[in-house]
Amino acid sequence: MSYDLHTHSVLSDGTQSVEELVAEIADCGLTGFSLTDHDTTAGWHSAQKHAEQWGLDFLPGMEISCAIGPLSVHLLSYGHQQNDSVLNEHITQARSSRRTRAQRIVQKLSETYPITWEDVLAQASPGATIGRPHIADALVNANIIRTRSEAFSGLLADHSAYYVPYRAVHPVEAVTMVKAAGGVPIMAHPRARIRGQVASAELIEQMIEAGLNGLEIYHRDNNEEDRNWLKKLAQKYDLIITGSSDYHGAGKPNRLAENTTPTQTVERIKEIIRQNHQKNTTPQHTQTI
Repeated sequence: MSYDLHTHSVLSDGTQSVEELVAEIADCGLTGFSLTDHDTTAGWHSAQKHAEQWGLDFLPGMEISCAIGPLSVHLLSYGHQQNDSVLNEHITQARSSRRTRAQRIVQKLSETYPITWEDVLAQASPGATIGRPHIADALVNANIIRTRSEAFSGLLADHSAYYVPYRAVHPVEAVTMVKAAGGVPIMAHPRARIRGQVASAELIEQMIEAGLNGLEIYHRDNNEEDRNWLKKLAQKYDLIITGSSDYHGAGKPNRLAENTTPTQTVERIKEIIRQNHQKNTTPQHTQTI
């Protein structure tokens, strides 16, 4: 009786269609899942449809790209109102910024390696949120590198000469937007040191003050010491603790259901969503959870 609350499809940087992803989730024996593509809710309808076909419970989600200077922070939003204008404006800007950034990275790479923007587009599905993973896939396809992981530890790393920053919302502001949209904000892989600089305790506490509801503690990128530290923080502030795979299909080594969240925790998330929507609901602004 558990859920995988962090998965990706080809609509962002996963390698499977929503239909393929849901079928694989069903094979894992999970009770339910959340589709959390980067800065898009385009897969929600399809995920709900295929979840029903497989007898799975679907919790709508999205992973929001945030930043403070060179520090990248990811925020998971569960159950927010899909037609919220403020949040939608932000994710539209974020997707545009990601695309522009990707184009600049490819331009820099092309001065040294045989790679073009068309090569990158060939790795993405129509309407997908274009980002560094698609550049990595293009590099792999061109036999410049072997895997996505190799790309992110080298050519596409934050310290690389090819790195280009992009516009992203401050994580505290993102928490506020998600709450205003009726969603439940949970910080994704809060201590993922393998990805570079991590959020400080001060920043996380600022996010908590803004309404952060939980921490994704059980994630392969949080080591045991950091998990214990995060558990104490969660206990101090009565935060929700989740576990997830952050599955991307063939794009990363992460495997579905390698970390999961119990049903009772998901029910707590749903209850907060219901309460938030009751506060925010107007005749023009409703959604069923």
